[in-house]
Amino acid sequence: MKARESGMPEEEVWKEFFNPKKILETMEINGKVKDVADFGCGYGTFTIPVAKIVKGKVYAIDIDKEMVKETKRKAGKNGLKNIEAITKDFLEKGTGLENGSVDYVLLFNILHAEEPEKLLKEAYRILRDDGKVGIMHWNYENTPRGPSIEIRPKPEQCINWAIQAGFNSPRRYDLKPYHYGIVMNKNRNPAPITSF
Repeated sequence: MKARESGMPEEEVWKEFFNPKKILETMEINGKVKDVADFGCGYGTFTIPVAKIVKGKVYAIDIDKEMVKETKRKAGKNGLKNIEAITKDFLEKGTGLENGSVDYVLLFNILHAEEPEKLLKEAYRILRDDGKVGIMHWNYENTPRGPSIEIRPKPEQCINWAIQAGFNSPRRYDLKPYHYGIVMNKNRNPAPITSF
């Protein structure tokens, strides 16, 4: 099942909305992270830079086989051997990854899906203890792109869904000019909430 339409533009336009390196740094992705799953990898906008940072493997998963093909092409072009690009309907069938197999899950611009709780539960399942989920989405206001306001989740909604899935210790980030970010943990010792 493909996520509700979000107005995904051509890649040249899409790239203008992000500074992936800065966003990843802000979202707590660094050389200490080993394995990562990217739910809805798209053009590989974040998959490629993540693979250059982390110590282990990046599972780039998308339902669109052309997006997966493009991510594989970019991995080859960049000489990255730590990307496993997978065509899969992870909204309906899960990722197929083992329980507790990754350190970080990227849920970037995807929680406007019809069942966001399902995605967060799958993220929780595949994360190791002390793993992190990174949520990034378009701000809840008019932006040049992104899903319609009617289906665009607010940060508070994302945090509530993630708490219901078992995550804790939310940290909120302003990813100007168009996005917000939230990082949460899978652990038993929650830290206090921090905000923008």
